[in-house]
Amino acid sequence: MNPPLGPLMPMRALAIATFWAFAGCAEHTPEAPLAAIETGAVAASVPAEPSASEPASEATTARSVPTASVTASVTASAASATSTASADLPPAPPCPSDMVLFKRACVDRYEAHLVLPKADGTFEALPYFARPPEGKPFEARNAPGVFPQAYISRTESQAACAAASKRLCSFDEWRDACRGAHHHVYPFGARTQKGACNSGKPHLLAQLFGEDRLAWKYDEHFNSPLLNQKEGYLAKSGQFEACVSEPGAFDMVGNLHEWVSGMVTNHLVARLDAEAFQRRKQPWQVGNGVFVGGFYSTSDEHGPGCLNVTIAHAPRYHDYSIGFRCCKAAVLPAIQRPKPTPPRAAQAVRPSEPKARATANPAPSGPSPVSSDPPR
Repeated sequence: MNPPLGPLMPMRALAIATFWAFAGCAEHTPEAPLAAIETGAVAASVPAEPSASEPASEATTARSVPTASVTASVTASAASATSTASADLPPAPPCPSDMVLFKRACVDRYEAHLVLPKADGTFEALPYFARPPEGKPFEARNAPGVFPQAYISRTESQAACAAASKRLCSFDEWRDACRGAHHHVYPFGARTQKGACNSGKPHLLAQLFGEDRLAWKYDEHFNSPLLNQKEGYLAKSGQFEACVSEPGAFDMVGNLHEWVSGMVTNHLVARLDAEAFQRRKQPWQVGNGVFVGGFYSTSDEHGPGCLNVTIAHAPRYHDYSIGFRCCKAAVLPAIQRPKPTPPRAAQAVRPSEPKARATANPAPSGPSPVSSDPPR
């Protein structure tokens, strides 16, 4: 005989109705968007936790979705996709396309010229025979077939490189890029080649302003725009195709002197004096700037080829013979050093089991001896 349902009937019916209500909602509710899942907003579509006084039904418990688990799953999937996509990308080149790589430095392929930013975000070239404008921004560029910028100080050269997200080359970076892996004296080899680089021409100051050197004035003559506009003297970048170093940098000897970032120190002067050739004596003092490579009217007065160094002028000096080029650190892959092998854990030496002690009265190995004492 079945027991009477009594008051249990309404409660059972309510539970069944509740189950189907939640089941129906779940079947007809669209999936929450990814953004809602990641922000936890999906919790609004998940049934509320039952209160302590109202035990949860099996259906409600089965339908509950842990938001933290969904968020973690989505985040892990996104991270995995990003990692896979980045792994498929080729590695970034160590240097921009207008620079050459040598050792750990990127070096401008050509001597620099200047551009001026315009209000519309574009740039216009500064005339190569003009001084950089005071109080206005300018940036360094380098390209083939362009007259390089002279009439610029080391201070201004540093600013132009910095505006281009680069810097002036150090003394050693410049020399290394000029001499290459074989440490040549000239960009193209150990010996000079007449006409390979733009150098050895007559001095224009005497031609244009007379032989009296005492009459030459700094602003009027040494910085005259007429000098570098004289045809056949200053050359366009890369015009002397044979004047290229082993890494691929053009015009590092001749055309224009080039500022480097170093300053004149006693150590530098001693280093130059120790080199195995004679330089023409030049006045110098600690703190002067340094420019290298020679220009179109020099030969080996201050050293041959890549070893030509001038130390006679302050960092703010400028004239028609001095230009610059920029450098920056190369983007090189990290050196993968092998991880040190951890020392092997010392295995605990288990002491050998001690031999069983001999009994106090060991049993005789042979037959028991007969006592010689008479019985009592």
